[in-house]
Amino acid sequence: MAKKQASQGTPATAVLAAAGVPFTLHPYAHDPSAASYGLEAAEVLGIDPDRVFKTLMVDVEGKLAVGIVPVSGSLDLKAIAAALGSKKATMADPKAAERRTGYVLGGISPLGQRQSSPTVVDESALAFGTVLVSGGRRGLDIELDPADLIRLTNARTAPIGSH
Repeated sequence: MAKKQASQGTPATAVLAAAGVPFTLHPYAHDPSAASYGLEAAEVLGIDPDRVFKTLMVDVEGKLAVGIVPVSGSLDLKAIAAALGSKKATMADPKAAERRTGYVLGGISPLGQRQSSPTVVDESALAFGTVLVSGGRRGLDIELDPADLIRLTNARTAPIGSH
């Protein structure tokens, strides 16, 4: 896998480069009218949507957390709450998610966020040699080993995705 090119640099790629983690950038032409950023990436890049993961911010008892699930499904709010030791989670306010992460919606990467948050990766990621996540802006995905994603985000894994 290639290291980042300077023109594609984001806080996410900076974290990976600093950690010496191998990754591949997958830039693509983002269509502003796309209904789903993640499904758009999977389709344009020709990659199985089960291997492309979206980064979602949730509110768990007043604290923000991150759920990373395949774009082919959705986040199970009860499951992520349970994985974080709580009974209930709701989707975070979009503006709060942008402030917390430093990224815009549709480009929120789990890597290089402005403030780190408790993170849960759907356990299905472990079935793949590599997965793709947002590279920190719309139209840029990063491919990396799921073990590196889990380690660099200090995440736990749990069955939090649903189809």
